Amino acid sequence: MRKASALSCLVASGIAAGVLLTGCGQPPAPPASSTIQAAAPGAGAPAVVAGPGAAGGAPGRSISPGTDPELLAAGSVFRNPASGRDEVIVPDMRHTALLIGDSQSEPADGWPRLGLASVGYKVHFCGLGGTGYVADNGKTGNYLDALLRGDWKLPYGTPALIVIQGGGNDAARGATDAQIVANAERLIGVLKERYPGARFAMIGTLARGASHGGGRRTQVDALLGTVAARQGIPFVGVGDWLTTYNLAGNLADSVHMDSAGRKTLGGLLGSRLRQLQLVPVP
Repeated sequence: MRKASALSCLVASGIAAGVLLTGCGQPPAPPASSTIQAAAPGAGAPAVVAGPGAAGGAPGRSISPGTDPELLAAGSVFRNPASGRDEVIVPDMRHTALLIGDSQSEPADGWPRLGLASVGYKVHFCGLGGTGYVADNGKTGNYLDALLRGDWKLPYGTPALIVIQGGGNDAARGATDAQIVANAERLIGVLKERYPGARFAMIGTLARGASHGGGRRTQVDALLGTVAARQGIPFVGVGDWLTTYNLAGNLADSVHMDSAGRKTLGGLLGSRLRQLQLVPVP
């Protein structure tokens, strides 16, 4: 068993400082005055910018159908004519990872975010604690429903990497294998349709391991690994990391890590991303 003390060098070198972390969380539906409606290619009517700061214009200013959405202000909501979805303008998408996840990823220093930042990604997070492939939190839907309903919005453009993390809430609430697999595969399908050719990765369910009381969480981690394999997506299984890396003592509660544990897991994840060659393209 590897000791946490042996990981200090990895953690110290693996976590990048000062990396921009952004997210969409569960934003309220934007008012009509802040949405940019783009004209479809070939349409005669111009798009309308009704929100301050968008395209540097005053409220109500018209822009041409050929306006590049990537020149709009960061955070603007843009109706993508290709997808028919309201999407968020995010700067530097070439170096941004779209992270979909639960409470393990939600904090600014969540270990999945730290791991992605440590290899050079900026992070745009979509998700909320208490959710999963099947589980919702009463305020927003599960990953699939939240995406389809617009509870949170995808970024405009193509991310450098799309990462889906989670499964712990599904394990805790008794979601069946069939439910998890069906929703996970449909979610991946929707994301692949929206971002054809994008690189994907999946991160499983943090747990203690099958022989150390990991229980359903470890089972869900393994199940998600089979989904990733079928979909041809690199998978980082974390269903035994708490015991493999002697980190159970860094649990702040039954499932979440303290600050030191998050840093250590971030370093471990960054190392795994490098092994899988899932680093940003310079």
